[in-house]
Amino acid sequence: MAAERVDQFDSSRTFSGTHAASIVGITYRQLDYWARTDLVRPSAHDASGSGSRREYVYRDLLELKVIKNLLDAGIKLESVRAVFNYLRRHVTTDVAAAHVVISGKSVVLCDGEHLIDAVRNGQGVLNVLPLANVKQELDASITELKKKERDEYVARQKDFNARLTKIAAPATATRRNAR
Repeated sequence: MAAERVDQFDSSRTFSGTHAASIVGITYRQLDYWARTDLVRPSAHDASGSGSRREYVYRDLLELKVIKNLLDAGIKLESVRAVFNYLRRHVTTDVAAAHVVISGKSVVLCDGEHLIDAVRNGQGVLNVLPLANVKQELDASITELKKKERDEYVARQKDFNARLTKIAAPATATRRNAR
């Protein structure tokens, strides 16, 4: 039997709390606690009393899975809350698209050319030196240098030929006059 493909952009697809917990790999009790303490509230339908059901959407599942991964990596729940508060304010794409580096008890977000400590509410840690364009920049500089050398060589050749023509012109005229 083929696995059903989940379309993350299908906003009508929802998951019950039981299914969400199972998919993410957490207990229902954890899910319930995280919802009651506002770590991750269900986007489709929140519980509104006894007998009501929470309904989660795909984006909620992404957040829940990221939280689980952070906890599994040894990050304390208190720090995970701080990270998610920061991510929700500063990451415009899905949190799963963020680049997170875990170092000891720190959770660092890679934001372009900067590493930001998400636990310490956005304190800059280090600058990232992007090396992806080094080869292209080096190749462009070498190409520019070769072009400059070629242009200088062509200019020297023209100058040499012009001087040679000036030197040769009087000698040619003298021979014509001597005949």
